[in-house]
Amino acid sequence: MTAAAEIQTRPAVARPSRGDEIGGPRTRGMTRAGWLFLAPFGIFYILFLIWPVIYMLITSFFNTTMIRTGFGSFAGFANYHEMLTRPLFWQSLWHTIQFTIYTTPPLVILAFVFAILANRAAHAQWFFRLAFFVPFIMPSAAIALIWTFIFTPATGLWNSFQTLLGDKAPLPVLGTPNLAMVGIAITTVWWTIGFNFVLYLAGLQDIPRELYEAAAVDGASPWQQIRSITLPLLNRTTTLVILLQIVASMKIFDQVYLMTGGGPGTSTQVLLGLVADTAFTDYRVGAASACSVLLFIVIIVITLIRELIVRAQERREATR
Repeated sequence: MTAAAEIQTRPAVARPSRGDEIGGPRTRGMTRAGWLFLAPFGIFYILFLIWPVIYMLITSFFNTTMIRTGFGSFAGFANYHEMLTRPLFWQSLWHTIQFTIYTTPPLVILAFVFAILANRAAHAQWFFRLAFFVPFIMPSAAIALIWTFIFTPATGLWNSFQTLLGDKAPLPVLGTPNLAMVGIAITTVWWTIGFNFVLYLAGLQDIPRELYEAAAVDGASPWQQIRSITLPLLNRTTTLVILLQIVASMKIFDQVYLMTGGGPGTSTQVLLGLVADTAFTDYRVGAASACSVLLFIVIIVITLIRELIVRAQERREATR
């Protein structure tokens, strides 16, 4: 075959038109349309997330109040000093950490166990997804109403159950300082376990079935399959679930506000409750902003620790 014939038999390569080139009219039109679609979300994101954070940082250095317009007089780090030397701030921080300790382990472990059981079900997996996830989409006011009724002294289901077990004078859960946070934690576990359950179930369904079949052929027991296959392959999902759960627990407010109001006394007062009381009861927005910034710093530190742990795990896996 001659060179001329070979050139003639080669398929023609379609060259992009001038409008399809980068920077061409068609590309510029698509870029403009993309920005227009993003504009509504971007406006709401800036107005209701970015700007409130900036405003919080600014007002934390001023004596801003709700009874005067403007930022007020400059306070420097006085608001931070007040919060860090205020016993109620450290008490609220401890209650927030206490709530996180009460809720994070069961919400991670129970969600993992229930997801494994649901994943092994041959039929009606949709029912388990629905049953676990429906409470999560219910509003916090409805959840608080349900569990306040359960914990109601004398007539509540919990006190009736204790009476059946022989306790003639059961303590009111939400009215006892040592039990109130436990009651709020139980409510939260029942309410939010569905979210972690769905995350774990999605991760389990991504694991190839062939791995379990090969392990079963080799004589591995169900526990050995979970330990050697499921746990390592769900490592990233677990770290994500733990991080999301810790951050969500550190931002606890609704359940406490609706079920106990921070009481009895201040036994269930949490940081966001202190922020709300300082801003909307004492009208001291500057001091409340300083408390919010301190909580924000705590959450950022937790996130950075999680990131360091993930990177260390990735380096360890890369060296194997």
